[in-house]
Amino acid sequence: MRLFVRSAVAVSICAVACTIIGLKVGDPPGQQMQTFAESFVASLDADQKAKAIMAYDSPARVDWHFIPKKSRKGLMIREMNTAQQTAALRLVRAALSEMGYDKTNKIMMNEKVLFELEGDKRNWDRDSGMYYLTLFGEPKNEGSWGMSFEGHHLSLNFVCRDGKMVDSTPQFFATNPATIMDEVSGPLGKGTRILKEEEDLAFELVRSLSGKKLETAMIADKAPAEIRFAGEAQPKVGKPEGISMGQLDPAGKQLLQDLVGVYVDAVADDIAAQRRELIQQSGWDNVYFAWAGATEPGIGHYYRVRGNTFLIEFVNTQPDASGNPANHIHAVWRDLTGDFDLPIE
Repeated sequence: MRLFVRSAVAVSICAVACTIIGLKVGDPPGQQMQTFAESFVASLDADQKAKAIMAYDSPARVDWHFIPKKSRKGLMIREMNTAQQTAALRLVRAALSEMGYDKTNKIMMNEKVLFELEGDKRNWDRDSGMYYLTLFGEPKNEGSWGMSFEGHHLSLNFVCRDGKMVDSTPQFFATNPATIMDEVSGPLGKGTRILKEEEDLAFELVRSLSGKKLETAMIADKAPAEIRFAGEAQPKVGKPEGISMGQLDPAGKQLLQDLVGVYVDAVADDIAAQRRELIQQSGWDNVYFAWAGATEPGIGHYYRVRGNTFLIEFVNTQPDASGNPANHIHAVWRDLTGDFDLPIE
C-alpha cells in the first residue's frame, strides 16, 4: 500500500510539468480535450478500454460523488502504466486552468498526507493513484461525449458537443486537512492550504459586513454539516438567500466578485470567460452571498453564493485527521442551467 502511494504521488508531480508542456495552446479547450482523449484511448488495451469507456447515455455519467469508495466508474490511475498516466492527466489538464490543475494535483497528493496522519486508524485506502478517468461516448467533432475525473475529495465532469466544451459541472474540490498543521513528508508541508482563497476571501467578505447587512447575509447561527445536493445529478434550489451584490459597498462587491472568480477560474480560460459572460448577462447585482456559522477559523462555517446561472457552496465543519476542529473543506460549483449538459427538470 505504501509503495502505491509514493509511486502515484511521484507520477502526479511529474505530470504537472509534462501536461503543461503537452498542451496545444492554439486549440480551444474542446478540441484539446478531443485530441488528448483520442491519444489516451489509443494507449489502452481491451480490458482497460472496457473500464475507461462507457456509453454517453450511461446512468454512470451523472453518478458523481466525492466520498471515499472501494470502487468507482472508470479506469484508475494506478491501473495505468506511466505513459497512460501522462496521457490521462494531459486530458484532465486540457479541461482546466493552471490553477485548477494545480488544485487537482495537490488534492491527489493530499491522500499521502491523510495516509500519514491517520496511521493505523485509517478506515479507507489513501492512495494518490485511486483517481478514475472515464470517457462517455466517442471523442469526435460531431455529437456529444463526456469525461469524468473523480476520486476522494475530487469530482470533475465535462461535456463536449460538436468539438466544443459545453459543460464543466459539477466541479467539486475538497481537502482534509484544510490547513496542514502537522509535520508531514512529501511536497505538501506544514501550513499548506490547498483551498486557501475559497476560505480567506469569504471570511474577509463576511467580516466586512455589520449591522443590517450582516443580519441579511446570515442565514443560520450554526453551519450545516454538508453541502446540499451532494451526489445529485441536479441541484434543486429555491429562492436566493442572503445579501445581494447590489446591497454591498464597492469593496464588498469586489470581494464577492473575487470569491466567485476563484471558482470560475478553475477551468480552461475560454470556459471561464463564458462563465463570466453568463453572470454578466444575468446581472452581478442578482448574485447573493449567504453565510452560516462562525466567522473565524476553527469553528464550523458555511457559505453559498447564488446567481441566476450558478451555485457555489462551501462548508468547513468536520475535524481533520488529527482531530483539529473545522479543518476539512468541501467546495462545489454547480450550473443552474443544468449540470452534465442536461436541463434541470
